[in-house]
This record gives sequence, structure tokens and C-alpha cells, in this order.
Amino acid sequence: MSFENGLIDLRSDTVTHPTPAMRAAMARAEVGDDVLGDDPTVNRLQEMAAAMTGHAAGLFVASGTMANLVALLTHCASARGAEVIVGRESHIYLNEVGGMAALGGLQACPIPNQPDGALALADIAAAIRIEDVHHPRTQLICLENTQNVCGGVPLTVEYMRRVADFAHARGLKLHLDGARLFNAAVALGVSASDLAGPADSAMFCLSKGLCAPVGSVLCGAKDFIAEARRYRKMVGGGMRQVGVIAAAGIVALETMIERFEDDHANARRLAAGLREIPGLEVDAGSPQTNMVYFNLAPSVKRNTAEIAARMRAQGILIDPEDARRIRLVTHYWINAQDIENVVAAIRAVLRA
Repeated sequence: MSFENGLIDLRSDTVTHPTPAMRAAMARAEVGDDVLGDDPTVNRLQEMAAAMTGHAAGLFVASGTMANLVALLTHCASARGAEVIVGRESHIYLNEVGGMAALGGLQACPIPNQPDGALALADIAAAIRIEDVHHPRTQLICLENTQNVCGGVPLTVEYMRRVADFAHARGLKLHLDGARLFNAAVALGVSASDLAGPADSAMFCLSKGLCAPVGSVLCGAKDFIAEARRYRKMVGGGMRQVGVIAAAGIVALETMIERFEDDHANARRLAAGLREIPGLEVDAGSPQTNMVYFNLAPSVKRNTAEIAARMRAQGILIDPEDARRIRLVTHYWINAQDIENVVAAIRAVLRA
């Protein structure tokens, strides 16, 4: 099931196109002014998202980055200059253009991610500031599930509950960047609410493996979401008749979640094939969801940019992490035959 143009695109699950059912739903969507709360399709999507994540309310936003930023602004509204504990490999810290600092006046306190993406409770405890006139106040802890840079690893329900209890016992809030929350839930065989419910707020993306063209949903308590709506407006996120996009999100939540196991199976098939190719070092334990990370062994003389260029010439798109490391991501538009073609192409490129 390659794209219409015949390309096999493994750069990310963000490259997914909306399904025919989504396009049909978008065409017939009932709309209103969402800034005024009048878009019935958006309202339905928000209600579905809240129920599925174990929260009371939801807010449809333009992107995962906007969802995380709005969450941080809302949690730390009265604490400009506060500190937010994040993983050193987290998306919020690495890939959101310093928004918490530039737009929120917040300081990141990055601590090491464990190999499975988790933040050790001891490290979190050590990062919490003591009360001192010289110190920023610790306000918030952020987790990411699945943890992208650590290999798309899902954090368990037990771990999520431990961190939530730990935070609340110390008067702190917990936000979950659940961009790929449903990948984690399917991989672990649990509900999304089991993973997201313990957090004070949680977001997930509709535009990655769920295949909707754009958008994320931020979920939390009703008063939290009411305040978050103001911050969404502040950062330019009032999108008016956005039901035409939200309609695709509804189809995604109704039809796309259970099939994530297909993506995970294709990722396992891909990893198994890559492990048979001399010169490739696939991460141990990879994959657990839809991401396959591997390094080039010292014996491989080509760098990843050269490999990517040769693959592109064969209609296969990949996105190197650096000169020796590559991430491949499976999704709805990748099937088992595509996986075989990719493995054969990489083998041929390395032999050439």
C-alpha cells in the first residue's frame, strides 16, 4: 500500500496521507466557529479524545508542539521563571524551538533518559529545587510516551502511575507528551486512558500513525482545558471552521487504532531483515512499536547521506539521524511487500 506516487516513505509516520474515509468525512463535515465553541465536529472529537484518555475535557489544536506549549503555559501560568523537568532526549526539549523559554518564560531542567526512555525517580527527585531565593521553582514534570529518540519505547502503566504519585506528593503537576500514545497502548495491550489518565494533562497527535492530515488534542480537567483555550488563542491557534479537519480525526479514532499492530509487525519484520545485512547494527530490543533505529558499523564506508541518496533514486525515502545512524518508521501506507523491497534495496546499496 505505497503512496499514490509509488514512493516508499519511511522518514516518519508524519508523512501519512488521509484515508479515503477521512477525505469523505472532511467533505461532509458539519462546521461552526470553534473559537466560539460552535463547531459540532470539533466538539465531538474533543469529547471522544477526553473519554479515551481518561480526562474530563479536550482541546483540538494545530500540532503536537502547540499542544505541549499550551499545556506548559497553562500549568505554569502563575509561575513565570519556573522550571520544568524534562528528559534530555525529549521532544519538548530537543525539537520545539525553545518555546517554553521564548514564549512562556520557563526554564527547562533536562535530566537523563534511561535506555527505555523513562526518567529515573531518583534523578527527578535530585532535580527538584529546594526553596531558595536564588532558585527557580520546580513546577512541572514532562514525560513522553512513546519515547521517540530512545527507540519508540512505550512507558508502562505502572511507571506512569509511579511518576504521577511522586509528582503529586510533592505538589508538582505531570504532563504527558503522548504524541504516539496509541502506539504505546496497542504495544502494551492496555487502554490509552490507563497510560494518560494518571497525568494532569496529556496530548496525542492525530497526524502521525493515525493518518489524519493535521492536528492534536490536549486533554485534562475541565478547568484546565478552559484556561488552555485562552492560551491556544494567544499562540494563534483559534482555527474557526476547523470541523473539516476534525472530521478526519474522528475517523482516525474510530478506525485506525487497532491496526497499529500491523505497523508494529512490519517494523519487527524490517528489523529482522536489517539484522541479516552485514554492516548494520540494529538497536537491541528494537523495535517495540513502529520505529527501527540502527547504526552503520565502522566497516561501512558510506555515510547515511550517501545511502539516503541512493535509496531515493530507487523510490525509497529515509531520513538519517546523523552521519552513522538511521531511523525508519512504519505506518499505514507501508505494507509487507514494501518492507521486503526496502531490505533488498539497503542490502544492494551496501554491496555496491
